[in-house]
Amino acid sequence: MQHILRRMGLLSGAAAVSVSALTVCGLFMSASLAWAQGGSHITELRELEHDTSPPLDKIPPIPPEAGPQQVIPLHRTRGIFAQPPAQSDQLVQSSVSNTTLSTNSGKNILGLGNGFTGPNGSFTVQYIPPDTNGAIGDTQFVQWVNASFAVFDKSTGAPTYGPAAGNTLWSSLGGPCARNNSGDPIAQYDKLANRWVLMQPVFKSPYYVCVAVSTTSDATGSYYRYAFPVPNRLFPDYPKLGVWSDGYYLTYNQFQGNFFQGAAACVLDRNSMLVGNTASMQCATVSPSYGSLLPADFDGRNSSAPPAGSPGYFLNYDGNLASLDLWQFHVDWSNSNNSTFTGPTNIPVAAFSEACGGGACVPQSGTSQKLDSLGDRLMYRLAYRNFGSYQSLVVNHSVDTGNGNTGIRWYELQNTGSGFGLYQQGTYAPDSNYRWMGSIAQDQAGDIALGYSVSSGSISPTIRYTGRVPGDTLGQMETENDLLGSITHGSQTSYTRWGDYSSIAIDPVDDCTFWFTTEYQPTNGNAWSTRIASFGFPSCSGTLTLSSVSLSPTSVVGGNSSTGTVTLSAAAPSGGAAVSLSSSNSSVAKVPLSVAVAEGATSANFTVTTSSVTTTTSVNITATYGASSRNASLTVTPAPAGDFSLSASPGNRTVVRGSSGSYTISVSPSGGFTGPVTLSVSGVPPQSSASLSPNPVTVTGPSSVASQLTVSTGAHTPTKTYTLTITGTETTGSLSRSTSVSLTVQ
Repeated sequence: MQHILRRMGLLSGAAAVSVSALTVCGLFMSASLAWAQGGSHITELRELEHDTSPPLDKIPPIPPEAGPQQVIPLHRTRGIFAQPPAQSDQLVQSSVSNTTLSTNSGKNILGLGNGFTGPNGSFTVQYIPPDTNGAIGDTQFVQWVNASFAVFDKSTGAPTYGPAAGNTLWSSLGGPCARNNSGDPIAQYDKLANRWVLMQPVFKSPYYVCVAVSTTSDATGSYYRYAFPVPNRLFPDYPKLGVWSDGYYLTYNQFQGNFFQGAAACVLDRNSMLVGNTASMQCATVSPSYGSLLPADFDGRNSSAPPAGSPGYFLNYDGNLASLDLWQFHVDWSNSNNSTFTGPTNIPVAAFSEACGGGACVPQSGTSQKLDSLGDRLMYRLAYRNFGSYQSLVVNHSVDTGNGNTGIRWYELQNTGSGFGLYQQGTYAPDSNYRWMGSIAQDQAGDIALGYSVSSGSISPTIRYTGRVPGDTLGQMETENDLLGSITHGSQTSYTRWGDYSSIAIDPVDDCTFWFTTEYQPTNGNAWSTRIASFGFPSCSGTLTLSSVSLSPTSVVGGNSSTGTVTLSAAAPSGGAAVSLSSSNSSVAKVPLSVAVAEGATSANFTVTTSSVTTTTSVNITATYGASSRNASLTVTPAPAGDFSLSASPGNRTVVRGSSGSYTISVSPSGGFTGPVTLSVSGVPPQSSASLSPNPVTVTGPSSVASQLTVSTGAHTPTKTYTLTITGTETTGSLSRSTSVSLTVQ
C-alpha cells in the first residue's frame, strides 16, 4: 500500500518516482542483498522500541482518515502476462453432481465499510481496495481493513470498539508506528497462547513493521507493542503473518522504487513478545525470481501444535506455472548463526494459467469496469494443521480455466514423515461465473472450507463459499452457499482494484467453526462494504455443541447472585472448551467473558452478579460455543421493603481436636422485616459436624433473634484454621444475607 508515499509526494497517479530519485532523497541506503536460495543468509535485527500499552478500551481511538477516495496501486513482483491460450484447465470441476453443501449457519453481520457504525462513530471509505482481514478469538472477532480496525462481540456480533485508525494501537508508543497509518494489516489470534497478534507496516522510509501482542485474550485490553526495522531499508509491501510455536513468521515483497528486490522471510521472537521482553527479528531474502511467499499459519489446539523442532514453512508458486515452491526456516534464538532458511523444494502440480494473466479481467453486471484478479500470487492464508499421523497445508489462488472464466485452484499438501507432497488439488469453477479472491482453511475433522468472490457480466460481485468433507472424492468440492442472498449489492464502477485479500479463520473454542470476511459493493459505485460470516460442518461442529445454559435461581433480588451452568453435548476435548458468555444488560446482570469446561467434563458453572434495581428487570444471558448459542432469562427484582442482617459472636474461636465450640448467630431486622429466616453453614472442617438451634429463627418485631451454632470436631479433624460461612434466607428465597466466623482446631 503506497498512500504514505503519495502523501510524501513521491507517487503521482499510478506512476512512481525512479529509484535514482529515491536514492537522491536519501530514502534508501546502499545495500548488498544476500539471496537465500538452497541455503541461507540470516540477518538479525533488534526492535527499535517496545512498551506495554494501556488497555485499548482506555485509548481514545484515532478516527479513520477522511477525505477523497484514494486508489492504492498494486506493486507486482513480475509483469502482467498476456492472456493465456484458450485451453482447458485439466482440473476444472465444472459441476458439483448431487453433493449438496451442508453447513450450520452462524453469524452474518455487516463489517467495516460503507454503512458501518460502531461505538466510536461511523466509517467512511477512503482507500480502495479494503485489504479485508480478520481473526477470531475466544470471545471476540477483530476485523482490520486497509487503515482501520474494529472489535466485535463473538456472541452477539455487535461492535464493541471502533472504528479506529490502525495506528491507534501504537499511539502512545511514539515513533514511526504511532505517526504512520499505512494499511496492509494482518490480525491474528495465537491459539497456543490465547493472545491477539496485530501487525501493520510503516511505508515511510526508514521502513518498519509494527506488531502488538495482547497481554490477555481480551482484544480491548493492554498490548506489548513493538517496532521492528526491516533489513536493507527496502519497501515492505504486501506483508503476511503466520503464527507458529517458536515464532511469528512474516513475509513481504521488497521494492526499491518500482523494482522488485526479492521476497523477505522473517521470524519474530514470539516467546519474548508474549511476556513483553526485548525481542528481535531474523530475516532471509530470496531472489527476485520468487515473490509473494506465504508463511504457514497454525490452526488447532495445543495438542495439534507443530512437532517439536519443526521449521516454519513458506510457500509460493513457481514461474513455470506447474509447481509450488516450499521453503523452510529453522530458527535458533540463542545464536542466529545457527538459523537456516532453505529451499525451494519444488512440488509439481497440474499446469495452470494465472487468472487474467495476473491482471484485471473479472466482469461485473451493469458496467464495463473489470476487476483485478491478483492471479499472480497465492492467496492468504497458508493454513497448517497437525492431525497426528500427518501434517497438512491448504492454500489457493485464482486461475484461468480456459473456458472463458476464472476459478479457484486449491491444494492440500500432506507430510506423513518424509516431507510435504501434493495430496489433492482441484479447480473450482462449477459454472460460467468468475471466481477469485479466495481463502481456505481446514477444521479439526478434516473438513475444508473455501470462501471467495463471484461475479460475471450478469451478476454483481457476491460472496460465496463451498467446502468438502474427508469422504468426498479427492479434488472435488460440494455446492456453494451465497452469503449475500437477499442482501442488496452492486458493482464497482470506477476502479479495477479489488481485494487485495480475504480471510477465513477457525474458531479456537470449538476448532470447527469457520469465520470468513471479505468485501462487496452495497450499491453500484465505489464505496465498499464487508461481511463477517460464520458456519461449520455437521461432521465437525455436530460432534460437540452447546446443549444448554441454565440459571439457579432464575429470580434474584438486585445485589445478589445467580449460578449459571453451561452444558456441552459431549465431553470437552484436550485442552478444554471455552464457552463465551454475554448479558443483554450488563449494568444490571454481569457475566464473565467466558467459562472454561475442563477437559473430559461436560459442564461448568459461572456466577451472574447483579446490581440493585428499582423495578423488576429481565436480563437475557447468552452462551455461545462455536456456531451454537443458547439463552437463559434472569429476573432481577427490587429489594423488599424490609431487610435483615446477620452477625456472629465471637468472631473466632479455638478448640482442641475432638471437642466442640459454639457461636451466637444474631438475626437483626430492619425496615419492618418480619418472618422466618432459615440458617445454613458451610466450610465445616472434615470429620466434624455443625448444628444450629433454633433453626429457622422467626423475627416477630424490631428486636434481634439469636440461634446457637455448635461445631463438634472429631478425633482426626486436621489441625488448621477454618472459615465458616453462615447464611440466612427468608422463606421466599428472594432475600439472603451472610456472615463468617473462624475456627482454629489445635
